[in-house]
Amino acid sequence: MIIFKVGGGSAINWEGVVRGLAGVEEPYVVVPGANALRDRVSKALGRPARRVVSKSGYESVLTGREELETMMMTYAGLRNKSLVESLRAHGVNALGVCGIDGGIVSGKRNPGFRVCEEGRVRIERDLSGKPKQLNKPLLETLLGDGYRLVLSVPIADEEGRAMNTENDEIVALLARELKAQRVYQFIEAPGLLEDPRKPETLLRRITPEELTSWERVVEGRMKRKLHALGKLFQEGSPRVVISDGRAQDPLGDALRGGGTVIERRKDDAQR
Repeated sequence: MIIFKVGGGSAINWEGVVRGLAGVEEPYVVVPGANALRDRVSKALGRPARRVVSKSGYESVLTGREELETMMMTYAGLRNKSLVESLRAHGVNALGVCGIDGGIVSGKRNPGFRVCEEGRVRIERDLSGKPKQLNKPLLETLLGDGYRLVLSVPIADEEGRAMNTENDEIVALLARELKAQRVYQFIEAPGLLEDPRKPETLLRRITPEELTSWERVVEGRMKRKLHALGKLFQEGSPRVVISDGRAQDPLGDALRGGGTVIERRKDDAQR
């Protein structure tokens, strides 16, 4: 079982990603991003995304009802179905779903989070939350029938209503519940960088334990990503590869040793 997470930046080589996925014979789930597409559509609609930073330093996009509708248009709509179209054109038996379809992914709405702005702390509430459970029988049936799944937000809250969540959190839940052996993440960088301004500072190999140290020093979206990556190893020992989604052959590069590999040391994994 493999999970692929593809970033939603404007420079991602989607055609290259699809060519790589078309050659994968094992069952897999793709979790695609669409943040650049969402921002473009939001701006065109006159309601640009609102970003805040929590007191603990994690960056988020606030999700009201209008933002949720834009997400349905872009993540569950255009991005999901365009990817399904491309995969099927390459001979892949792809099926596109979002978390609320059949309750595939459900979770708990956030009660609120502390936001720091201009030296003041306030409580912000929106239509977002954490994924907590999967409809495993449905997922396993679809995967067992040979479908390759493209899974997008939104997910379902406690009442079955749509809410936003982080794709990294979905990936962590999928990896744990479906016992994924490998997780590939394609981003707009060569991998995890010691200095985000210098590609030559690529971290070739790190352990899960080192993620915590790096989380303390990075900022913005990367801080949240590293926190979610740590969850991949709480109940399993997958091989995680973070590599450049802008490359001509993103998956091929990752398989040839490109990017950052995160995995337990062999002696730790055998304990």
